[in-house]
Amino acid sequence: MFLTLDGHRLYFFSDGQPGLGGLDIYVSRRRDQRDDFGWQPPENLGSGVNGTFNENLSVYLEDEATGTVTLYFGSNRPGMGGTDIYASTLQPDETFGPAVLLETLSSAFRDAVFAIRRDGLEMFLASDRPGSIGGTGTFDLWVATRASTSDPWSTPVNLGPVVNSAAGESRGALSFDGTTLYIISDRPGGVGNLDLWVSTRSKLKGPD
Repeated sequence: MFLTLDGHRLYFFSDGQPGLGGLDIYVSRRRDQRDDFGWQPPENLGSGVNGTFNENLSVYLEDEATGTVTLYFGSNRPGMGGTDIYASTLQPDETFGPAVLLETLSSAFRDAVFAIRRDGLEMFLASDRPGSIGGTGTFDLWVATRASTSDPWSTPVNLGPVVNSAAGESRGALSFDGTTLYIISDRPGGVGNLDLWVSTRSKLKGPD
């Protein structure tokens, strides 16, 4: 699930709602961000985003400089292989346009975006591509950056052994100020199977 910063829209994926096939991405809206019971019935995001395959794990970015809204999500539709990362832009009529495969971020393995810094310059991914600490087939957390929101994303870089482990890390969340990364891992030292862990970094300099 992904809640927009203004608290008015909740994006999630499901196969329990009328859809286009497999897992689809939906949005539910509410007028009052303080009303936890004010959510409206979910709406399918339509064929710009969804298809007959599985679409999931969406992240929403509103570019403060341009006002452009982009939805990043994963899909196992034919692409580079496994699950790839796509982007769709919100149109003036409030529908999302045709999804575009982000080849720089995707690979022949399983890739999923789980967080993007609110300035749109840093994206965190989960991927089991070669270079994972636990070996190919084990999810690690990766990061991609760009100089501005009009620039292409860099090739993802593994976050390394400070964050990742041989056990595997699968998704997480980034704090509002970009200094705290919450992750899911089954590494030793936890309480059960998958546990929540946290990694912090110093306050970023410049825009965040």
